[in-house]
Amino acid sequence: MVRIGIVGIGFMGRIHFLASQHLTGAKVTAICSRDAAKRAGDWRNTRGNFGPEPGQVDLSGVKAYAELSEMLADPDIDLIDVCTVTDQHTPIVLAALRAGKHVLVEKAIALSPQDADAMVAAAKSAGKLLMVAHVLPFFPEFRFAAEVISGGQYGKVVAAHFKRVIAKPDWSADIGDAAKTGGPAVDLHIHDTHFIGLVCGVPKHVFSVGTVESDAVTYLTTSYLYGPGGPAVTCSSGAVSMSGRPFAHGYEIYLEKATLLYDSGGVPLTLLTADGKSTQPALSGGGDALSAFSDELQTAVTGVTTGKEPALLSGQLARDALVLCHREIESVKLGKLVAIS
Repeated sequence: MVRIGIVGIGFMGRIHFLASQHLTGAKVTAICSRDAAKRAGDWRNTRGNFGPEPGQVDLSGVKAYAELSEMLADPDIDLIDVCTVTDQHTPIVLAALRAGKHVLVEKAIALSPQDADAMVAAAKSAGKLLMVAHVLPFFPEFRFAAEVISGGQYGKVVAAHFKRVIAKPDWSADIGDAAKTGGPAVDLHIHDTHFIGLVCGVPKHVFSVGTVESDAVTYLTTSYLYGPGGPAVTCSSGAVSMSGRPFAHGYEIYLEKATLLYDSGGVPLTLLTADGKSTQPALSGGGDALSAFSDELQTAVTGVTTGKEPALLSGQLARDALVLCHREIESVKLGKLVAIS
């Protein structure tokens, strides 16, 4: 049994806790929060943009720690699940690795690429897993696209466009605070850069245009430049929509022998093939977002039990996604092409 300790009981900490109820071979045995009410199970103020209405949680059999150091000293915890605001990720992760724990940390891995590098290096030194909870590849439509691309049955990616647009969230002021989350161009857009890195690889350069508010890039459109032979990849992402359309994401992926289309705003996953056929593939997982988080956590548990880093939760892939976000922010602010390094 893999024993999990969740650090940070906000919206994402609650989602991870709920998702953990469906795990095999693992369970949450401890939480850590500075808030006494949350330690007592009052999670009413952990509202987010999806999931069931928050309320009182039964924490019977779950240890509740006020201090991180006390949780890390607990020998009965195998995996530390870090669900705090991004600016707190690095010190918590480094402390957990020093304490000999495996770590799953919510995206983004860190605020700066330098911190991400330090975290990846610390995990290697400690001989422990550093896994980053990028949940998008576990959503059925994105899992299908990734598997089709990696399988190669329809050839290589020739071109693609991704989008992720939300209204400014009234449930979180942090997403617009670059000092805490990196702003929308990191906190939101990193879903896209991670997936692009996964299915297309890391480009050589980026060119981005966008909008800036209080030094945070709130919306951008990026061209990812891979050099001769492509692929030709673009993405638009940000927090600019009116509240009547709080969230929309999707993609158009053009392979050598097929096209994949998906838009959460009304286009179900559609596969167009060279023989003229159009199909809507059957997807596992249904429409419940919690199932994607359960799959993500189950993958992390498998990593702990096997001692092998799951590819979809790779610390290096998460680090590369963060670097892409930062280079795109530079491109928006400088108005020019920026090299990835």
